[in-house]
Amino acid sequence: MIEVSTSMLCNQHNPKAITAPTSEQVSETASLVGQDRSRAAIELSASIRHDLFNLFVTGPAGSGRHAEVLGILRAHAAARPLPVDWVYVNNFDDPQKPRALELPAGKASMLRDCMQKLVDDLANDIPALFESDEYQSQRRLIEEEIEQSQETAMAEFSDRTHAENIALLRTPMGFMLTPIRDGKPLKTEDYGKLPEQEQAEVDEKIARFQEQLAEVMREAPKLERQGRNRIEQLNADMAERAVSARIDEVATELRGIETVASYLTDVQADIIANAELFLKSENGRNDGPFPEEIRKYHKDPEFGRYAVNVMVSHTDKADLGAPVEMEDLPTLDRLTGRIEHVSHMGSLMTNFTMIKPGALHRANGGYLILDARRVLAEPYAWDALKRCLKNRRITITSLAERISLASTITLEPDPIPLSVRVVLVGDRMLHALLVMFDPDFAELFKIQADFEESVDRNAVTIAGMSDLLAGQAARENLRQLNAAGMARLLDEAVRTAEDSRKYSLKVGALTDLMCEADHYASLRSADAIDAADIAAAVEAQDRRASRIRERMHEAITRGTILIDTSGRKIGQVNGLSIIGFGDYVFGRPSRITARVRMGAGKLIDIEREVELGGPLHSKGVMILSGYLASTFALDVPFSLHASLVFEQSYGGVDGDSASSTELYALLSALSGLPIDQGLAVTGSVNQAGEVQAIGGVNQKIEGFFDICAARGLSGQQGVIIPKTNIDHLMLRPRVLEAVEAGKFRVLAVETIEEGIEALTGVPAGKRGPDGAFEQGSVYARVDQRLRGFAEQRRKFGRDKQASNEEESTR
Repeated sequence: MIEVSTSMLCNQHNPKAITAPTSEQVSETASLVGQDRSRAAIELSASIRHDLFNLFVTGPAGSGRHAEVLGILRAHAAARPLPVDWVYVNNFDDPQKPRALELPAGKASMLRDCMQKLVDDLANDIPALFESDEYQSQRRLIEEEIEQSQETAMAEFSDRTHAENIALLRTPMGFMLTPIRDGKPLKTEDYGKLPEQEQAEVDEKIARFQEQLAEVMREAPKLERQGRNRIEQLNADMAERAVSARIDEVATELRGIETVASYLTDVQADIIANAELFLKSENGRNDGPFPEEIRKYHKDPEFGRYAVNVMVSHTDKADLGAPVEMEDLPTLDRLTGRIEHVSHMGSLMTNFTMIKPGALHRANGGYLILDARRVLAEPYAWDALKRCLKNRRITITSLAERISLASTITLEPDPIPLSVRVVLVGDRMLHALLVMFDPDFAELFKIQADFEESVDRNAVTIAGMSDLLAGQAARENLRQLNAAGMARLLDEAVRTAEDSRKYSLKVGALTDLMCEADHYASLRSADAIDAADIAAAVEAQDRRASRIRERMHEAITRGTILIDTSGRKIGQVNGLSIIGFGDYVFGRPSRITARVRMGAGKLIDIEREVELGGPLHSKGVMILSGYLASTFALDVPFSLHASLVFEQSYGGVDGDSASSTELYALLSALSGLPIDQGLAVTGSVNQAGEVQAIGGVNQKIEGFFDICAARGLSGQQGVIIPKTNIDHLMLRPRVLEAVEAGKFRVLAVETIEEGIEALTGVPAGKRGPDGAFEQGSVYARVDQRLRGFAEQRRKFGRDKQASNEEESTR
């Protein structure tokens, strides 16, 4: 057993040995300290050319994972070429299946602007061309020729009828044939006076000419169709002249792109076939077929067909390189894109201009960072992401369509080829669950970057942590820390790591502490953050979260919860435990008592019996039971009946950190030696009697210290901890001051023997050559008591057997 010195209770940094970087000295490229393994994994995923080497980043929240990943990816993205642009255009053969066009980087916006200018110009050129004298004269000539052909056919027919005394008359009801006499139409009454033979001849002529008239009339629509066809051909020739001239004006660099050339050919054919649209647009419109509201909402059903829907364009990028995108809300629509609809005449309408890009479109050719838990929480988002990565193309599917809620006609746009590196950021448990339950996960995310929670404390990491924290202060626009402030902040990094030889890498928590300390520095108009500002921030954080702790400590100091901090008691010891509420953890003492009697070797854990004890606590009780059975009264039956309980414990108890404490209570109850109530104990035990390290040692010590301080420190109070926990000590100044003044003690033990000696003041005792423990020692008393229980049990068995035999003889 050793009494821990103040230098070991808090291995503080010496401000004289700390160099706090100034804002000018802070490196812009300073990275996290101690994350070499995770950085190598990120670098591999960012640089490897093979597909499906996507990355899953794990580690504690607040460790700077997102910032580190973002910095590495941006560095790699800057060295890569700009990816291609993508647009959707109308499919003139099947408007329900828009075409996706691939263009060189920066050309999508150029194509959109060129098409807008093309159609705007044609809206003026085509009407002007059709109003020209050349067009009007050619059209009149065609119309006159058709009219002349019709009149010639009717004149020839009329001459033939006149030759046979039959006249062709035009009436409101149409054409009519009637006989003539002396050049005048024969009246009905005169016709009736004709001889029957002559009437028959007239009827035959009229019937014959009626058939010929029908033939002439049938030829008239053909002539009109011929005329319309000639006019349409004229229109097409005129429109082609205008369209071809304007299309030739499209930038040469665009016409040289094969996909654009094919598209312009289709556009030219469609405009020529629908030239009348531009004639209509002239009536009532003064700004062409793309007025501002149409350009904004793309609702025009006539001219929207010639628009270009830019999905991805890289012309507005400040720096060259591949894109690095982050999507905070990775829904299905925001990942893979969506097709919007508008209400029109009571129904939902859509077209290719309402296709909106998703994060995969924007990150195509680069990197996409997503929060794994959020992706999994969004309906169908995870499934869509996997499908796109496996198929290497982006297919737009709406959520309503996936769950069959929408019955409106929708689009089937061409899928866009996908080449992206996805980075998921999550926790280790989520990664393990995905590996276990999702067979696609291991195939798609082959690399894991596991961020460390702490890093070794040495000269290199001291400099690295100082640079990192100074960089965080500069990024948050805070005052820089002086040497004392940096040393105090590093002390907090050590305490958070719960190891005096390591630093915590929870950069977020340390940055929050700096922000609050900067506020306190501003209140005193200081130029730099000092140790006092860090201490004030630590104290303020602790006070804000300490309401429950203070209420519990008040209950102890008022005697509501029974905890003795002085005197000696048999079978009673103060155990140390921790309670956590969110991120706040504090220590509190608990009274543990043991009662023993003769029995059949049963050790009752009351916490387990009432289902308040967790499996780890039950394991600890079984281990100490094994230690007792293998250490004492080895040549007689183990005849103990004992009970252990956490007094006034009304919640669950778990963990084995109290197993040594429970063993001390049992040894005291068995030996009859009282335990010093001014000492509190923590530590687990194995079956060999070795005291093992536990967690939360700082909070446990401080929890008991605060109770003792509230009642008055006597100098005899203290705690007993495992020796292996000395490296984890980073106690608060109030405890250090009391230890330095001799008012409080921290003892460290390696074995149960050392601990029971400190608690009872009596040597534990060792077995001599005869196998017996030293006379008067704790273990001799325990061994004697257990042997006495065994003898009582044997005697009780003999007496009961004799009584049964006597009863049977009667």
